[in-house]
Amino acid sequence: MRETEQEHARPGYRLWRGRRAALALVLLSAFPAVTAAAAAGSERPLLPGVGPGDRRVPVDAATAPWNGVVRVQTNLAGRCTGALVGPRTVVTAGHCLFNPRTRRFLAASSLHVLFGYDRGAFSRHVTVARVATDPAYDPAAVRPDASADWAVLTLDRPAPDSATALPVAAAPLPAGTAVMLGGYSQDRAQILMADRDCHVLGTASGLLVHDCDATRGTSGGPLLVRSGVGWAVAGVGVAAGTVPAVRNFAVPAARFGAILARENAVGQP
Repeated sequence: MRETEQEHARPGYRLWRGRRAALALVLLSAFPAVTAAAAAGSERPLLPGVGPGDRRVPVDAATAPWNGVVRVQTNLAGRCTGALVGPRTVVTAGHCLFNPRTRRFLAASSLHVLFGYDRGAFSRHVTVARVATDPAYDPAAVRPDASADWAVLTLDRPAPDSATALPVAAAPLPAGTAVMLGGYSQDRAQILMADRDCHVLGTASGLLVHDCDATRGTSGGPLLVRSGVGWAVAGVGVAAGTVPAVRNFAVPAARFGAILARENAVGQP
């Protein structure tokens, strides 16, 4: 795994990138708004990654499991979503931390995590001490490996007591598994929105395929699956298809599970 304080940040609000021909998808960090076809009889185009029904609803950022969802911002005014998975550990999408101008990842010092964000208010602002990414992920490549599009942020101090760290579920999810996906969508960036009624459709090119409604800004948001009496992070959202039927994509937790175990084991400085 690669760790650096000089690497990561693509303006996180650009959730999907358009160069995923191999998967017929567009990365959540750059969802070109013009690519989604207008719904029949609709007054406005569908958002990339959101179907005509749009099941997203506002959720309470102060209650579980949503109090484990954070807003990740960069000094370049980019924003994405992330999930608290340890006292000082947040997982998000790698492309959120990439600077396309310099073709480098942003320094850890350029990243900010906001807990309990709602309409400009938040319970705590925490900066990032270091970043770990997958060496296989190169956002500047012609065809980046989307299944390696993850980043683990180690915070410079613990999360507030009001935030609940989410467990991680690295086991494969069969098609039909009920899941949820939440984040700070670009069209409703000031509140936490979630699709609480969606399912895993299968896998493709190392990614989980699901039908949760999600668009720009939701990149890095946790794909949640039932775990015991609560919810666990099964993956992080990274991309959306542009076909009328919603087919969105998430990096499975197994891809970043090893580094999470290491970070949490050392207690994170």
